Amino acid sequence: MRPEQVQRTYIVLTLLQTLAASLIWGVNTLFLLDAGLSLTEAFVANAAFTAGMVLFEVPTGVIADTFGRRTSFILGAATLLVTTAAYLGLWYVEAGIGWWILVSALIGLGFTFFSGATEAWLVDALAATGYEGGIESVFGKGQVVMGVATLLGTIGGGFLGQVNLGLPYAARSLLLVAVIVAAWLWMHDIGYEPARGVAAGEQIQGIVRASIRHGFGNPPVRMFILGSPFAAGVGIWAFYAFQPYLLDLFGNPDATYLAGIAAAVFASAQILGGASVNLMRRLFQTRTGIITTEVVVGAVALVGVGLADALEVPIGFWVAIALLAITAMVSALSSPMQQAYMNSCIPSEQRATVLSFASLMGSAGGVVAQPALGRVADVYSLGTGYVVAGALYALRLPFVIAVRRMRLPADKVLQPTATKTD
Repeated sequence: MRPEQVQRTYIVLTLLQTLAASLIWGVNTLFLLDAGLSLTEAFVANAAFTAGMVLFEVPTGVIADTFGRRTSFILGAATLLVTTAAYLGLWYVEAGIGWWILVSALIGLGFTFFSGATEAWLVDALAATGYEGGIESVFGKGQVVMGVATLLGTIGGGFLGQVNLGLPYAARSLLLVAVIVAAWLWMHDIGYEPARGVAAGEQIQGIVRASIRHGFGNPPVRMFILGSPFAAGVGIWAFYAFQPYLLDLFGNPDATYLAGIAAAVFASAQILGGASVNLMRRLFQTRTGIITTEVVVGAVALVGVGLADALEVPIGFWVAIALLAITAMVSALSSPMQQAYMNSCIPSEQRATVLSFASLMGSAGGVVAQPALGRVADVYSLGTGYVVAGALYALRLPFVIAVRRMRLPADKVLQPTATKTD
């Protein structure tokens, strides 16, 4: 297999998986409210999703490192297929909050099979096939594809939701079947071989011990992990809160299609950000320089989104959507840099588990941030919630600065070259 084939497989899987997931992103909060949940209960259900990711993140990362990354990916798609169908059933019968918490946590289980496994598969497969370009360039392409898939998915989901809020979930179930088939056909483990002839329990224990050593025991990785709750926790709340918030700012709470269009605007910003990775590699000498800039810009933009509540209708809507698009763009720029930095510090044998642990910490932030910020929004306003979210997001900055001060070789940006593999 050639590096181009590895990248192509990564792109196809990313496209299909993100498209399936994003069909509900633009309408999920509205879907929960339509099922009879209050705003606080809706964010409690979303927090249960992230709690499920916290609970299952490391175990599924160990599965990926023990039994193979393709196995983990297919298990994730299959779990999402079943739980998405269950979500439809809960909506149809207007089930109580307890059932939403349970199924939301199981949806989190599905996504934990993806996190760590996909990224680890890509990095190891590229190394095994002789890829010589900057890995952040490939991650940047992934950001572009995720943006395109989100653009298509959120617009489609928004308009399907305008007809019936259950339709985006039905469409997601169908696409997940395609995800399973594609992974089975093309996602073969390359550059990584699970240990043979070793008892599963012994192998799992060894992976967990080594992952702790290369995770929290690794200074730059530890700093990124400790900063992730502020980024991911705030980010997931800010994304789901925009659905009712933007409708309020627009002055028409029944304009469901606007939620899909707004999510598509953010996806377009993500495409622009991912496509600009090589440009940033020319402008910055260090990866942490790009990440630091993103934290500052993102925090200020989130505060501005909250202050847009004081503007007249619909001016506040356009200001808020522009600032949220900026946060999406700078995040898409910095994410490949952090991925590239972390992967350069993690051995292949523990890669999926360490990456899953980093994702776990981000999910843990979401467990706390979503109900807390949801409560702030209920008591005060969604605008106030965004101002508080911006302040929390800025707390990630000291951890990035700590990594920057280490001045490690992994921080240096590999300048782009005109090669076929970059």
